Amino acid sequence: MKKCKFIYLAMLGVFAVSTAQALPYDQKYWNQKLQIEPFRLPLPPVGYQVEYIDLNGDGKPDAIKSVTVNDTPILWLDDDGNMKEGDIEGDMINDCLLIDRNKDGIYGGQGDLIIDWVDTDDDGKADMQIVIEYPEKNTGEVWPNGHYMIMRDLDKDNIFNYINWNDFSLRCWDKNGVCDFYEDYSGQTMFMKIHTSTYDIKDLRLNWENPFLFYDEDGDGLTEMAIRFVDSPKIKDRSKPSNSYVNRQLEGRIDWVSMAVDLDNDNGPGNEFDFDFTIGFQGKGFDYTDQVHKVNNLRGMPEADKFFMDPRYRQLTEFLYPDHKSAKEMIFKRGEWSRVNFVYDEDDDCGRWERVEFYDPLDPFKIGWKNGGIDNNKQSDAAGDRGEWDMDNSGKGKLYVGKFDGRLHLYGAEWGCWRIDQNANYYQGWDRMWMGMDRQPGKFGTVKYTDKDDNGFFDYIEYDLDGDKKFEMTIDLKALGLDDRCELIDISTFKYKDYTSMMKKMSKSMWKNAMTAVQVAHKYNVQTLWYAKLMQALSVRQQYNNGYWLQFYIYKDLEHTFMQKGDQEKLKQLTVAYYSGNWKSMLK
Repeated sequence: MKKCKFIYLAMLGVFAVSTAQALPYDQKYWNQKLQIEPFRLPLPPVGYQVEYIDLNGDGKPDAIKSVTVNDTPILWLDDDGNMKEGDIEGDMINDCLLIDRNKDGIYGGQGDLIIDWVDTDDDGKADMQIVIEYPEKNTGEVWPNGHYMIMRDLDKDNIFNYINWNDFSLRCWDKNGVCDFYEDYSGQTMFMKIHTSTYDIKDLRLNWENPFLFYDEDGDGLTEMAIRFVDSPKIKDRSKPSNSYVNRQLEGRIDWVSMAVDLDNDNGPGNEFDFDFTIGFQGKGFDYTDQVHKVNNLRGMPEADKFFMDPRYRQLTEFLYPDHKSAKEMIFKRGEWSRVNFVYDEDDDCGRWERVEFYDPLDPFKIGWKNGGIDNNKQSDAAGDRGEWDMDNSGKGKLYVGKFDGRLHLYGAEWGCWRIDQNANYYQGWDRMWMGMDRQPGKFGTVKYTDKDDNGFFDYIEYDLDGDKKFEMTIDLKALGLDDRCELIDISTFKYKDYTSMMKKMSKSMWKNAMTAVQVAHKYNVQTLWYAKLMQALSVRQQYNNGYWLQFYIYKDLEHTFMQKGDQEKLKQLTVAYYSGNWKSMLK
């Protein structure tokens, strides 16, 4: 036993000597510019003597001057009175970190980064984090020139903004896997953000994304619903550059909203974000300046204001924004909307933290970012989603499940378009350009829906399934003698369980109809084993997706059979059965 102990101590001695000998050659913090994530601010080099500053003359340190990676100067400000000599960094509870990125000797100026943690309820944990990023030069322009971002940690997981500590950049989109974002988008949380410098904003209580709300409806630490409120800065002087923020100011009025929902609640580790549809509202919106949220402990010591080019944010006692509780009331009761947008993720490949990204009511066949097609928005899916647009808000944001396809649709939409990506080959990342996802199909199927009789429900469906950009099949529900009207769904009072119940009901109905279609196929001696893969449904999502496609394949096979026989009566009966969702009529 003594021999073993001696060997162990000898090994420790060798390790200590080896480490000591290595110090003169490598005294920097170990995790700098490695091929692994730099999760924390690198500590100063071994042996570096930090400088303590007593700002208020009470004999205790209030600030630490130090350096980090690449000898970048940093300044820690103690806002909770617990800093002491011997500390080499501040705390992430109620302190503020200023990084002099351009090494000009000014810590909170042009080119610099500020991270401020605030314990608003005195529980010993930060509940808020404010990040301010200044561009190298004062351009007066918005994106990408600066950031002003406030995160509220409502689920107490201590996760806030994600910073790349190798270059001190705000990296809100960095992630593990498909959508496990390092930024705190998961759970019950929220942020407020604008892409500009604070000194160009007149009222720092307001913001552009104000706020972005994330709802953890089942308490699993993941997000099942997200609501994004936007206060769009209005251009005051058309003669000045539109990108000049000095020429644009926040008005305390939300004029753009999106609500995204994971209908089947199938998110989980490895699939953290799986929103199925988004509904959005545009128009005059609503004034939110009465939505006041008091903030405690943001004010740091006044003596530290001299380090900030714009210390106004540290002097705030409140922020103005609609919160998780008031959000839906603001949207549906206070909002004045002139347009409603809808998108459904039919290929189920959306891994964004925000929403299924909207399509635009443009050309069904043009494809590519800024090419004038429905995927004109670079953050939208090149193919795979279904967009619908109510350009006069005649439907007031209500939905319905169409009898003709068993799917969820936007009531009041003048038209809609589904660009088919059946196998999700053209995956929708959070941004197809930046993430290298700018692949797009050369050919794609397209289905267009139109409300020709202007009653709020689609009654005219056109198909281009061979991708030649010409509709080869047209279905007129009125000509078939079918009533296009459906039961309306009012989501203004929905709780999350109402969404999941709606999805389960829709999927169950889709699958039930598919199984009846199989019976019809067997009745007319149409072989269904070709579709064995589609006849398996292991989830709510598969019932919905496989049920739709199984019905469509059987419908077209039966159509072919009746055409071969020249049975026009059966052809009409089949078409009516399929587009009315009444397969049972074919079993009589």
